[in-house]
Parts: sequence; C-alpha cells; structure tokens
Amino acid sequence: MTGSRLRLSAGHVFVSGYVVLLVAFGIVPTVYALNLAFTDARGVFTGFDNFVRTAQDFRFLAAVEHVATYLVLWLVTLTVLVLLLALLVHRLTAGWSRAALRFVYYVPGALAGASSVLLWLFMLDPSVSPVDDLVRALWGETFVQVIAPGHLPWIFTLIAFWTGAGGWIVVMYGALNTIPHQVMEAARVDGAGPVKIALRVQLPMLRKWIVYMLILSLAAGTQLFVEPQLVSQASFGVVGNDYSINQLAYLYAFNQNDFNGSAAIAVDLLIVALCCAGLFVARGGLFDTD
Repeated sequence: MTGSRLRLSAGHVFVSGYVVLLVAFGIVPTVYALNLAFTDARGVFTGFDNFVRTAQDFRFLAAVEHVATYLVLWLVTLTVLVLLLALLVHRLTAGWSRAALRFVYYVPGALAGASSVLLWLFMLDPSVSPVDDLVRALWGETFVQVIAPGHLPWIFTLIAFWTGAGGWIVVMYGALNTIPHQVMEAARVDGAGPVKIALRVQLPMLRKWIVYMLILSLAAGTQLFVEPQLVSQASFGVVGNDYSINQLAYLYAFNQNDFNGSAAIAVDLLIVALCCAGLFVARGGLFDTD
C-alpha cells in the first residue's frame, strides 16, 4: 500500500509543473478571452455582439478561406508524405542510413519559425535563389509574382512541411518499430508484398499516431501568423497584413484598440479547432483501448 501511494505521489510531482503552466498560460488566458468576447470595453455583457460584428467584417471570411485552404493542403500533404517517408526509412536495411536520414529529417525543425520563413523568402526570390529555374517554372519571374496571394497556401505548406514534418517522420518511424515482428512475418508468409503490408498491416496499426499528428498539426496550422506577417512585410503591401485569422485578431487588438473583437475572433478559432479535434478523436478512436 505504501509503495502504491509513493508511486501516486511521484506521478503527481511529475505532472505538477505541466499543470501549473497549463493553468497559467492556457486556462487563465482562455477564461480571460471568453470574458472579453462577451463584454464591451466597459465590461458590460453584450452577448454575441462581438462575434456578429467581427464576422461581418469584410476581411473575416477572406481570412477564414485563406487559413482553411492552407490547412487542407498542409494536413493532406503532411499525412501522405510523412507516412511515405517513414515507411521508406523503416524499409532500409542499413542501420547507418536509417540514423542519417532521421537526423537529416529532424534538423530543419531546430530552426525557429521566423528564421525558417526568412530562409524561404531568400529561396523563393528568383533573383537570388539557388533554385531560381524551378521557382520561375512554378510561380513566376519575379518575387512579387512568386508571393502572389494565390500561391501563398502552397508556399506556407512547403515551409510548414520543411520545418515540422521531420519530427513526425521520426515519431512514425518509432511507431512502426512497435509493430510486433510476428505480425509482419505472418503477412509475408501469407504472400503479402511491401505495398500490401503497408496498406493492410502497418497503416491501420498507426491509426492513433496519425490522428495524434493531425490534431497537433491542426492546432498549429490554425495559428498561422508568422509566415504571412513576414511575407506581408517583405512584399511591401502586395500581401495584406490581414491574410490570416490571427493577423486579423492582431489588427483588432493593436491597430483598432478593440480587444473585445480580437477575443471574439480568437474564441471563434478555438471553437473550430476543438470541433475538428473532437471529430478526429471520434473518427480515429484515439482513446479506444485495443
């Protein structure tokens, strides 16, 4: 009994730091934002007025469309390419090659978001890019043509994949290593080739890991801010500073001094992200017991 209580106490100690940070930087700001969203500048309760007012802003639906387009491209690209690359690394027989690839995949994630965007702004400028022929073939002859608003969802997807996919490849590779060897051997004995094993055995057993990746990537993707903000500054007005929902909330707070409207936009984003995450959990069986 004493040992059980000791283990329980140790568990509480280990999670206490996370709980404190969660309350301080997660729950408290959320409650504060909810209070702002349903009140006016004087603190008087206004119901859904802030939500209606911000939704009627001509910039709001455009920002929603931009972020939604980016999220679809980002999540589909992430899922397909991460799984393909993880399966490829898992198929390699040489241990040194697996280790080298895992390291190469993970390196870009060490760069901060702003640093990655600045690097890609250099890569996407045809006048200085080391891959200028490819950039011109894909998007245009000048930097202004390359960062045209219609190209930005693809560009942001490319930046996000370069910086964030490597860590998920390593995670999926580790998950593949947890599949029992007996299951893989039984599939081979039954005559299944590499493609059929991947589709019928490995991917179904990675379902929970895939759902977990989608939830965290969705949460990060909805917070699109640094990339369009830096592109907006580099384009000298070609790309507006209200491209994403987070940028619009920032403008409400610090340009229009409307913190209540900014909070309403943030709550909108939170509700959509929670609903999508709940859908992923329900459809993916993230918490189902095997």
